Amino acid sequence: MTGDFNIRDSDWDPNIHYHSIHMEDLLSIADSLDLDLATSTNPGSTKFADNHYDSNSVLDLVFMNPNNPSFGKHTLNPDIRLLSDHIPLIINVGIKEENIDITIQLIKKDSKEEIAFIGSIIRKVRLIDASDLKSQEDIQRCIT
Repeated sequence: MTGDFNIRDSDWDPNIHYHSIHMEDLLSIADSLDLDLATSTNPGSTKFADNHYDSNSVLDLVFMNPNNPSFGKHTLNPDIRLLSDHIPLIINVGIKEENIDITIQLIKKDSKEEIAFIGSIIRKVRLIDASDLKSQEDIQRCIT
């Protein structure tokens, strides 16, 4: 679970000297999902103030399962924030190949199956009576 939570709190921002009333709710939700707050490998502000009255702050947070091998390994990348006032959080998500079911259905190009398939589509399209189409509803009715 990650994002801009817009909660200023001393638990994740060393420039804040108080606890937010919303911090407990956020931590409770994370706990209910078995997630803990993960600190980045290069901690720092995640939101830059857009005026001289505010200060930079940590509003973008990452919560992960502490047993995840990527826990605490995300990084802040200020070099690619461009015009945004938030820094991108870079998180590597490992996907094991054995967890991905891939089904590929294809017809080989220029095969007898392809010729038959295209022929059946052409025959069905030719059977469509489009002589009395006057509205979007007529077209929808015709194609279903």
